[in-house]
Amino acid sequence: MQDKETLLAIVERAIGALPLEEAEPTGLYAPIRYILEDGGKRIRPLLCLMGADLYGGRAESALSAAVAVEVFHNFTLLHDDIMDQAELRRGRPTVHRKWDPNSAILSGDAMLILAYRILQDGAGVYGSEKLPALLDVFSRGAMEVCQGQQYDMDFESAEREVSLDEYIEMIRLKTSVLLAAALEMGAIVGGASEGERQALYEFGVNLGLAFQIQDDLLDTYGDAETFGKTIGGDIAVGKKTFLHITAMERASASQREAISRPGDRAEKLSRVRGIYDTLGVRGAAEETIAAYFDRALAALHQAHAVPERLAVLEKYAYSLLKRTK
Repeated sequence: MQDKETLLAIVERAIGALPLEEAEPTGLYAPIRYILEDGGKRIRPLLCLMGADLYGGRAESALSAAVAVEVFHNFTLLHDDIMDQAELRRGRPTVHRKWDPNSAILSGDAMLILAYRILQDGAGVYGSEKLPALLDVFSRGAMEVCQGQQYDMDFESAEREVSLDEYIEMIRLKTSVLLAAALEMGAIVGGASEGERQALYEFGVNLGLAFQIQDDLLDTYGDAETFGKTIGGDIAVGKKTFLHITAMERASASQREAISRPGDRAEKLSRVRGIYDTLGVRGAAEETIAAYFDRALAALHQAHAVPERLAVLEKYAYSLLKRTK
């Protein structure tokens, strides 16, 4: 299997080659170029290429599927940032701040259409007979992401406390399924069996759950300079994250009141993080991350691929859980 750096270079070249530079109208395509050129971790396209490589297929054969997933992922970020009123994304102004919300909405819509076109146009490389299965996995994952986003918004406005089980289902839909879909799409291109595809999908789901809970952890305990987003954003808006829900389940009445009480951003972050420390919330999050990662590895070892190829994917998965951003 090709290493991460080689695959990443392949992905970046393909994204850079998208016909966006001269596309008109500029107001539609400039925001698309802006969010795609910023890079990010490219986790989903890398997993897609690794999924193809895992079963002896050429990683490049899955390139259109990988780029389609990445374009779709970035489309969701444009719209998520509007919903969250986020000001920074990857250390830069979000699209709706740099332009305006209407531009971000329309450019996001165009990215969704572009993602499907890229996937369809790649059929000449990966084989047109694989297109129906790829579209099925992609469309299912895309719809589930939207379902997860709706649950996330519902939870934000809910007056009741959200349970951990409800939260895990929400992040499974909003975050995990797209990682899993990327892997399964790569496996389809690589010629994997149904059982192998399912094992990779389960690996992706559990890896995604661990990844998202780690994201919750970094939002509260990370370093703003390396994280690329303002620390404490979840606490500032009272977002029902793994940390918040765990704390509310463990807290006394006075601690729950203190967690929910409004305040200056810096003061509230200090206050709530102090309560989290007292209640052992950080440790609970770290234990849960480790548990989901163990489940991910167990599923990966059922994927029945060449051990040396599995080792490359496993190494990459470990690197994701050691991130600081």
